[in-house]
Amino acid sequence: MTATMLAPHPFGDLITATSLTEKFSHFHQWEDRYRQLIQLTRQLPALAEELKTPDIELTGCENRVWLSSQLLNNGTLHFYGDSEGRIVRGLLAVLLTAVEGKTPADLLQHDPLALFDTLGLRAQLSASRSSGLQALADAVKRAAQLHNQAA
Repeated sequence: MTATMLAPHPFGDLITATSLTEKFSHFHQWEDRYRQLIQLTRQLPALAEELKTPDIELTGCENRVWLSSQLLNNGTLHFYGDSEGRIVRGLLAVLLTAVEGKTPADLLQHDPLALFDTLGLRAQLSASRSSGLQALADAVKRAAQLHNQAA
């Protein structure tokens, strides 16, 4: 466990599932949701190059994507990541909002992609983006299993 958080970001703390749900509830057209997704990318800090290691790069995505986690002293997981694609960075920001600060046990009990349904995002994704999003969710579940066994 660690006290120093790698690659901090505002998702899950300053930007919450509740605040995203409120913001997205005003958008009824896919184009408006798409624009909001792009806005979220601006709030996701770029991941330092030294953290973009091959062991955290995910396969199954159109763009290069990195996602990792660390177990904090309070027993919750901090997730961090980045992508070369704008839309994927937005999807990653939503995922980080959904999973940040949860315990491994909580993450294993809930669908990390449920927030995408609440926001009306998942149904509009192409097959390849849906596959990439599932790869992100699978990585979250693997991290939760790994840290749950270590606890």
